[in-house]
Amino acid sequence: MQHRTVTEVMTHRVVTAHPDSSFKEVARLMRDNDITAMPVVDHEGHVVGVVSEADLLRKAASLPDPEGRPVGHRLGPGEVARAGAETAEAMMTSPAVTARPGWNVVETARTMYRHKVKRLPVIDETGKLVGVVSRCDLLRPFLRSDTAIGDEIHQDVLGSILGLPQNTVRVDVREGVVTLTGRVEQRSLIPVIERLCRSLDGVVAVHQSLGYSYDDLGSDLEPPRLRGTAGTGHHTPVRHT
Repeated sequence: MQHRTVTEVMTHRVVTAHPDSSFKEVARLMRDNDITAMPVVDHEGHVVGVVSEADLLRKAASLPDPEGRPVGHRLGPGEVARAGAETAEAMMTSPAVTARPGWNVVETARTMYRHKVKRLPVIDETGKLVGVVSRCDLLRPFLRSDTAIGDEIHQDVLGSILGLPQNTVRVDVREGVVTLTGRVEQRSLIPVIERLCRSLDGVVAVHQSLGYSYDDLGSDLEPPRLRGTAGTGHHTPVRHT
C-alpha cells in the first residue's frame, strides 16, 4: 500500500525548448501544443531552466502604450532586462524547480504548492529530462473508483496490515468518502485504521463510528462518546464492556 509515484502519472513525451530557441519559436511551440510552459534543455537533455507564458507576456507588458497613456505597473530592472530577451535562455527561470520519478504524489504536490508552480520537469539522477508532471496529473489518483478504494481498504488495510477478522469493520465508499462502522477489540486501533485509510490514493475523507471492546489508551486521555453520533472522521465511539 503506497501512494502513486510521479512515473505513474507524469507525461513522458515532453515539448522542450533549447537555450538558443528564439522568442517566436517558443511562442509557436506553446501555441501549437496548447501548453503554458516548457522545460529548456541543453544538447544532452539536461534541464537548465523553464520558460512560461508569463515570460513571453513580460515583453508585451514592457511595450509603450500606443496612445501614450501611463503604464499602471512598471517593470523592475531585472524584469526589464528579461522583457528584452530574444532567446529562451535569456527569458527562462533558472535553476528550474524539478521532481524525481520516484517521488510520490504527496511530496510532489507539496513542492508545487511551496514554489507556486503548475508543473515540474521530472529529471533522472543525472539531471536529464524524463517527463513533466502537472497539477492535473496529481489529481488522477482521486479518479479511482469507489470499488477499488473499498477493495484496498478491505484487503490491504484491514487484512494484510492489521490482520483483522473479516467483517469486523464495515466499509462504505461513496465519491471517495469512506465511512467505517463496526467494532474492534482495542481502542488504539481506531486512529490507526483511520490514518491508514486517509493515506490511500483517491480517498477524499474518512468518517468513522467504530466501537471498541477494550480501552488500552486509558479513559483519562479522551472520554468515550455515545454510539450513534454522526461521524465526522474524529469520533471516539462508546466503550463496550
